[in-house]
Amino acid sequence: IERCCDKFVQRQLLAEAGVPTPAYRMAANAMDVESSAAEIGLPVILKPAVGTGSSGVRLCRNLEEVAEHTTNLLGGKDTWLSSPKQRKWQSSPRILVEEFVQGPHYCVHVMGHEVMGVEAADFGRPPYFVCRDITFPASLTDVEYKRIADVSLSCLQALGLGWGPTTVELRWTKLGLVVIEVNPRLSGAPDPLLVQLAYGVDLITEHVKLVIGDEWNLRKRHSHTAAARYLIPDCDGTLDWIDGDSRAAAMSGVAEVKLYFEPETAIVRKGDNRDHIARVIAASPSRARTEAIIQRAVDSIDWLIRPFPTLG
Repeated sequence: IERCCDKFVQRQLLAEAGVPTPAYRMAANAMDVESSAAEIGLPVILKPAVGTGSSGVRLCRNLEEVAEHTTNLLGGKDTWLSSPKQRKWQSSPRILVEEFVQGPHYCVHVMGHEVMGVEAADFGRPPYFVCRDITFPASLTDVEYKRIADVSLSCLQALGLGWGPTTVELRWTKLGLVVIEVNPRLSGAPDPLLVQLAYGVDLITEHVKLVIGDEWNLRKRHSHTAAARYLIPDCDGTLDWIDGDSRAAAMSGVAEVKLYFEPETAIVRKGDNRDHIARVIAASPSRARTEAIIQRAVDSIDWLIRPFPTLG
């Protein structure tokens, strides 16, 4: 688990085992970053070697953007440092420079050595990777599902995992599957709820059973489609008001409406998952129906952000 949480070490172990990953380099200073970007070829992804929630992850399309974000990661700005482990990283910063791979993004939920399912995720506009939409299960053919499952299980073998929950993130590129990241834990909210709504399996409860020595049960009770939609502001400022959440929550098929901020809160976008101001979750037996429910619920929520006053 310790090796897995270091993204550079994880990349090394996956590459040594023949698991497809983006081209990558480790850099400790601005000169290293620039030379690594040149070797890999622009555009590139810059990210801290330790971190979660897309914090500090940015697409850099030219050398000016590479230099700017390198300065941020090396200490010019520390707004992305959101946990003690990430703040500890600042004392000896290491930057992972990666090839920018494009294609549909999938997240695979594994319990032990059993693939529970595959979800599809979509993100906001570059250069950041802020999650906007999640659908579980993803719409895949049997062949596609098996390919994703096989690559995910090969990651577990390469990293020495296989006890309890694991989450594998991949992109399906023109050249095939590429592993973006492996997390030796349950995926964060709302993924366990989506699995529960879609299949009737509570991954959190089953994980607890494993921890305390009870026998877990991963049998699927039903097969529905669940989806989550995040609401993201398009400007910074003060949240004046947000309304419609009660209407959305009362709609048939809506499982959850969650607001992250109250009125009069300062909204400062950081380019990661902290930019979410609300989320809506829906589920139904039909994929098309779930999409219609969540769209109707999202359309009923509105808000107003007052821009910060300008000096002078």
